[in-house]
Amino acid sequence: MDKLYAYLIASIAILLAIFAAIAHYFGILFLVRLILGLGFLVLSLIFGILFALLLYAKSKYSLLSLVALLVSCYATYQCYVWESPAHVAYILIIFVLSIAFGFWWISEPDLSIVERIRSAESLEKARDYRAAARKYEKQKNYNKAAECYIKAKMLESAAWCYEKAKNFVEAAKIYEELAKQKKDNYYWKEAYELWKKVGDIKKAAECLEKYAEEEPWFWEDVANLWKGIDERKFKEALQKALEYYLKEAEEEGVFWEDVAKMYEELNEKERAKEAYKRYLEYCLTQAKDDPAWWKHVSEAYEKLGLKKEAEEALKKYKEHQK
Repeated sequence: MDKLYAYLIASIAILLAIFAAIAHYFGILFLVRLILGLGFLVLSLIFGILFALLLYAKSKYSLLSLVALLVSCYATYQCYVWESPAHVAYILIIFVLSIAFGFWWISEPDLSIVERIRSAESLEKARDYRAAARKYEKQKNYNKAAECYIKAKMLESAAWCYEKAKNFVEAAKIYEELAKQKKDNYYWKEAYELWKKVGDIKKAAECLEKYAEEEPWFWEDVANLWKGIDERKFKEALQKALEYYLKEAEEEGVFWEDVAKMYEELNEKERAKEAYKRYLEYCLTQAKDDPAWWKHVSEAYEKLGLKKEAEEALKKYKEHQK
């Protein structure tokens, strides 16, 4: 980064030295003409390319780009001949004002000129809630912006503003409403994350429960949320998680460990033991190709109460580590 700054400073110093030399030998007026001429030449090239692209796309803005191209070409010519310096000044002012107007226009998207001039409060009184919300948002008054977005029936924008205001409860409520309205599972997960953030685990569990109906991978997380809050719901969620992992374990043996742990949570010891046996078989198969798996073999033996076998497997793992 220091080298970059050094190169930048050196480049600026060289450029200033060149400008100083030109001003010394040819005069300040010539330097001004040169800088303006090169600037308008670059603009001419940009507008020329833009005009060609817009013309090819049959855009209505191609005429506007053509006018800008002709004006910048004329300004370049005037910088060379210097017959009408006032024209160059007028064109320069027009371009500067156009750029300023462009930035102003971009700063408040989707607003008409009248809406841009009016205040957020007057727009809200006029029931132009969408424009008022944009204004409030720009002022970083996110709670007021959210209220106006709700009145404008722009719920996603309202939720985003409430999040910016760290009003996570209201944002979560809106995501719940969106999930019901749009039948989109994604919003349940958003609501879950916000309820969890504010510490309302019951609400978080209810939302994640709805999300898990289409994404069964999350039933285990649902069970963990209900644990210690509602024993019945905890067991129901854990049972659904178990059903999911049983299917996965048939395809990928590593999941037998998860199945065994869930059986333990449900106090089904015999089934947990059978699952650990299946997990042990998988680990032994993996250990043939990757000795690092002896550690998991040892853990499986330990779960099955086979201490001698667990010690032997752990010894093999330690030898591999050496």
